[in-house]
Amino acid sequence: MAQEKLVEVKHLKQYFNEGKPNEVRAIDDITFDIYKGETFGLVGESGCGKSTTGRTVIRLYDATDGQVIFNGTDVHGKKSQKKLREFNRKMQMIFQDPYASLNPRMKVIDLIAEGIDIHGLAKNDKERRARVVELLETVGLNEEHANRYPHEFSGGQRQRIGIARALAVEPEFIIADEPISALDVSIQAQVVNLLKQLQAEKGLTYLFIAHDLSMVKYISDRIGVMYFGKLVEVTTSEQLYKNPLHPYTQSLLSAIPLPDPETERTRTRFSYDPSVHNYAEDEEVKMREVSPEHYVYCSERELKQYQQSLK
Repeated sequence: MAQEKLVEVKHLKQYFNEGKPNEVRAIDDITFDIYKGETFGLVGESGCGKSTTGRTVIRLYDATDGQVIFNGTDVHGKKSQKKLREFNRKMQMIFQDPYASLNPRMKVIDLIAEGIDIHGLAKNDKERRARVVELLETVGLNEEHANRYPHEFSGGQRQRIGIARALAVEPEFIIADEPISALDVSIQAQVVNLLKQLQAEKGLTYLFIAHDLSMVKYISDRIGVMYFGKLVEVTTSEQLYKNPLHPYTQSLLSAIPLPDPETERTRTRFSYDPSVHNYAEDEEVKMREVSPEHYVYCSERELKQYQQSLK
């Protein structure tokens, strides 16, 4: 049975200062799908365009070109206020910095209930409070936290509040933009486990953006690797770690530290050099399917080499 596509990103481009000498091609013609109920991980080094992709998908940025289709509707197409409000309810975002994304002057109850108020999801104050308390308990907090301010919480607790706020409007799709990078390592696993638990309970679909490949592997069903605005490899989490094909993916994986000191001392790490491809002027470079559900940005010549390496 074919999986149902929830999000389709088609030839998406996001250029800043377009046409000027300082033009930045933050997203340069990328295409990928996210299936209902899965977690699609997006990884790459800082500045590669991961966060810009997330913000363009949710329409915080207007796309320069291309399409984002959500549930069969063009995200960047013209919409009435009613349709826009419906879209904003179905797609939510968890931000990287849990403190900067929470208004320090608002109590937790009002922060979480903001979406509930906008979309009219509670009939009265009693129901509003009950929904907030339920959300707090869902993310591992309790009712007494409702009347506190963001500065009274730890980083991990603030991120839980951010997750509760995203869940308040009962979305189908959540973009998690580096949701654990600002947290202590001991707290990161708790937040990721919470996201996995909520996905199982509520049937959520995630776009999980991060630079920590080991954590992305743990939470993601499929992974897309970005390099300077382009997707260079897309496949299942298991396949990416078992058979990384693009040299940039291999360089990212070689940088992950291993818990064995002896292995760490002897293993080889390498840096990615784009000149290794040595493309001719007439070579067409695009995403090609090397094996079932394993796509790599490459030329026809490289495609044959990659296929040979898998045999």
